[in-house]
Amino acid sequence: MLPELTLSLQFGKLKDAATTAKHRAALPRHKVIRWIRNTLEVDGEITVRIVDAEEGQTLNREYRHKDYATNVLTFDYTQEPVTADLVLCAPVIKQEAKEQKKTLEAHYAHMIVHGTLHAQGWDHELDEDAEVMELRETEIMARLGFKNPY
Repeated sequence: MLPELTLSLQFGKLKDAATTAKHRAALPRHKVIRWIRNTLEVDGEITVRIVDAEEGQTLNREYRHKDYATNVLTFDYTQEPVTADLVLCAPVIKQEAKEQKKTLEAHYAHMIVHGTLHAQGWDHELDEDAEVMELRETEIMARLGFKNPY
């Protein structure tokens, strides 16, 4: 049985209405719930927020001391139940999807799986941890019907 999930899906200010619509279309609520629930090992309360480059860069600078927008930031508060905020930067996700020849939906799914693993304490700072985390992500993505994200 899959864990219970309380999800808040938020869209911050994006470039324009068309951009917002494109990103909303790639993130239907029922799919985001499925992606996260298939990644969670225990019940969770997660907020997923889609932001523009400015907000993404500001958060990354303030909390990680890195002055650039990154694909996903995970703010984990507790691990049982999992409570976390996942902040995904729409322009970075879009650019990476293009570079990696993935659909926008597939890359969002991967970054949400990745962020949800971080929320549960997974990390990739050390090479051996990165290998284990990538294998776990690949397994989850396959179960969800996606190709190997790497």
